[in-house]
Amino acid sequence: MPSNVAYLDAGELPETLPVFPLPGALLLPRGQMPLNIFEPRYLAMIDAALRGDRLIGMIQPDVSQAAQIGLPPLYQVGCAGRITQFAETGDGRYLIQLTGICRFRLVEEIQADTLFRQVRADFRAFETDLEARRGEERVRRQAVIDALRRFSEANRLEIDWDNIHAAPNEALVNALSMMAPFGVAEKQALLEAPDLESRADMLVALTEMDLVREAGDGGTRMQ
Repeated sequence: MPSNVAYLDAGELPETLPVFPLPGALLLPRGQMPLNIFEPRYLAMIDAALRGDRLIGMIQPDVSQAAQIGLPPLYQVGCAGRITQFAETGDGRYLIQLTGICRFRLVEEIQADTLFRQVRADFRAFETDLEARRGEERVRRQAVIDALRRFSEANRLEIDWDNIHAAPNEALVNALSMMAPFGVAEKQALLEAPDLESRADMLVALTEMDLVREAGDGGTRMQ
């Protein structure tokens, strides 16, 4: 689902951002993330976003550094997404879809009175995220497809290969990265990859490592 708003540079993005800390959730530029919202704090966050610029930040909590008291700290890099679909369910939930816009670096967490967490965000280091399909000609596409084929065969998954072959490199790499059943650290590494080529190579390497692990331990998934 494309966005009606085109952001041309980092200066058009907000300095403060409400964030949805969710372990294992990876949003990437132009990626699509459906979310089922039911907790009161996140319902309030969606209400606030809809009243404003419709942007929220997806970011992982760093559970390895979890504080003994209070909320767990956040990783230093997340991705802002724009609400591009919204529906009420009638039982108090929201069904939304986020479209990834641009990654950001967390400058500091803001002590706000809202139920949800907010951060000061810096998008400048990731401004090239705003350029669609940047660098996709350098992606080793066949390596990505071969890794997906081996993974699907090992896990007996049905894949729509027509859609896979039709997808541009950026959409292919980012969608597979978002859907991959990796752990928090691996998802964060994919998020922080400097460019699409690096993310594609990392995705292939992580998939191959996972396949080796599955073969060696009888099918335990990477977590």
